[in-house]
Amino acid sequence: MNTFADATAAPVTIAPEEALTEEALAEEQTAEVLRPLTVAELHLHIEGTLEPELIFELAARNGITLPYSGLDELRALYEFTDLQSFLNLYYANMAVLQTERDFADMTRAYLSRAAAAGVRHAEIMMDPQAHLSRGIPLETCVNGVASALATSEEDFGISTLLIAAFLRDLSEESALEVLDALLAMNAPIAAIGLDSAEVGNPPSKFERLFAKAREAGLRLTAHAGEEAPPSYIIEALDILGVERIDHGIRCMDDPELVERLVDERTPLTVCPLSNVRLRAVDTLADHPLPAMLAAGLNVSVNSDDPAYFGGYVDENFAQLRAVFELSEFDVARLAANSIHSSFASEERKTELLNELNGI
Repeated sequence: MNTFADATAAPVTIAPEEALTEEALAEEQTAEVLRPLTVAELHLHIEGTLEPELIFELAARNGITLPYSGLDELRALYEFTDLQSFLNLYYANMAVLQTERDFADMTRAYLSRAAAAGVRHAEIMMDPQAHLSRGIPLETCVNGVASALATSEEDFGISTLLIAAFLRDLSEESALEVLDALLAMNAPIAAIGLDSAEVGNPPSKFERLFAKAREAGLRLTAHAGEEAPPSYIIEALDILGVERIDHGIRCMDDPELVERLVDERTPLTVCPLSNVRLRAVDTLADHPLPAMLAAGLNVSVNSDDPAYFGGYVDENFAQLRAVFELSEFDVARLAANSIHSSFASEERKTELLNELNGI
């Protein structure tokens, strides 16, 4: 189990010569309470941060007529029955992303909101195949996102890594072609992932893709065990050789797998509000996260596609606190897990853990 100092806010100490009025003291204490928790976000799809307002802004910029009369009609579509119903809207809204500037503006908008949520390191997934199928060149989407990430620490205080995520409902041949193109252009990606429609598309379908990425020195992660059974998690670990599982909540259906994940400290990037909105769980009160923590699993809290699922990282934490009355220790443990589970350098992890602990 990770050990770290108590992450609750340090008491305010006032020297006699610097005595504050009651009003000023209250303001200082309030600032301590409101200071966001230092976290790393490990499960974030940049296309899923496309807020309705930005969708309309980019559509106007690019001369695109949207099939919605306005923001209210678009927002009304954000009631999903399952993963596929979300994906249909998610891919349709990508039509407004046409230029490097569009991709950069979307990325900067996320970074600005993430900074306010306490995110200090973000590992951002993008779906190049989804843009190639629309006729958008690979260089356009990659360079647009990467241009914003290149100055993310200077502009927003957030270190970042880019993950190329592959669509599991497409063929492995398609994924291999795109990976070859990314490597040929020396794209600034640190890892690959696997996302989109899970059921019927097991990790084993992409064994060659992950082997090639490993040979290229890339880190490996994959969505598994969100809607599909625990066997998908086992395949991702044993066939793809991933270092991290995105979602993974279905591991709780397999006690032997839970024991293995605990023993190996395998990171699980859990997205509570996403799981509720996509009906993977009925309500937040039904979410297995407290049980996962109690079992000793290495879980972190992430926002997945926050523009569609009603919450960035801070909002996920706020609702978890409200529903489960998580202790400050558990909240700090979730934050520390996110940092330990990142692909950041050891030096950066130490910086973030010290910040989390108030050192």
